[in-house]
Amino acid sequence: MNARTEPAATEAEPDAPARPPLVRELLLVAGLFLLYKLGRQLATGHTAEAFRNAHHVWDWERALRLPDEGGVQSLLLHGDALVHVANTYYAAVHFPATAAFLIWLYLRRPGHYTWARRVMAAVTGAALVLHLLFPLAPPRMLGATGLIDTARVYGPSVYGPPHADELSNQFAAMPSLHFGWALMLAIGLIAATRSRWRWLWLLHPLLTLLVIVGTANHYWLDVIAAAALLGLALAAIHLPHRSRRDVPRGRPQVRRRAPAEEERELVGAAR
Repeated sequence: MNARTEPAATEAEPDAPARPPLVRELLLVAGLFLLYKLGRQLATGHTAEAFRNAHHVWDWERALRLPDEGGVQSLLLHGDALVHVANTYYAAVHFPATAAFLIWLYLRRPGHYTWARRVMAAVTGAALVLHLLFPLAPPRMLGATGLIDTARVYGPSVYGPPHADELSNQFAAMPSLHFGWALMLAIGLIAATRSRWRWLWLLHPLLTLLVIVGTANHYWLDVIAAAALLGLALAAIHLPHRSRRDVPRGRPQVRRRAPAEEERELVGAAR
C-alpha cells in the first residue's frame, strides 16, 4: 500500500509551489521603480560624457562592421503609418507587456514567476549600474548617425527635452532594457507553457529589436549588451525543474526498482 501511495505524494510536491505574498511582490516592484528614479537623478549632469560615449559606440560599431542602424530606419520611413506604428509599439507595449507577463506567471505558474522575477531584477539592477558607469546618448541625439528622432517627428513620443525629463534617464541607452525584458518575456513563456505555438513568442523580442533600432532609440551594441546580461542572469538563476520528483534525494534508481519490488511482494503475498 505504501509503495503505491508514496510516489504520488512525491509527484505532488513540485507541482504546487507556494505563491509569493502579493504585498511583498508589490513592494519589490516599487523598490525597483524608486531605484530607477534614483538612477535618473544620479545621471543628471553627465550630458557631455554621454555624448562622448555615444561617439565611441558609433565608432566601435563601424570598426566591428555591424549593420548601419540607418538601414532599419529607412524601412520604417517607407510610410508614415508604419513609422507611427513603430513609435506606438515602443511607447505602449514595453511596460504593459512585461506587467501582463509577470501577473500571468504569478497567477498560473508561481514557480516560474519567482524565477522570472529574480532574473529580471538581476538584469535591471546590473543595467542601472551600467547606466551610471557608462552614460550613453541614444542615436537619435547624435548628429553623426544621420538618424532622425522618429517619435518627435511622427509621434507619439514618450520623451521630453532631456534636461527637463524628470521621469526617465534618456542617457541610459546601454544596455537596452526594452530588448532585455522582451527577450526574457519570450524565454519565460516558452519555458512555462507547452503549446506547439509557444516559440512564436520570440516574435516579441524580434519586433522590439527592429523598433528600438529603427526609431533611433538604441544602438546594436545596446542590444548585444542586454542579451549578454540576460544570459549571465539565466546562467546564475536556474529554471525550476518540473521533474524533480524523478531524482528524489539523488537516487533515481530507487524509483525504477520500485515496480519490480512491488510485484515480488504481491506474488509472495499470494503464496
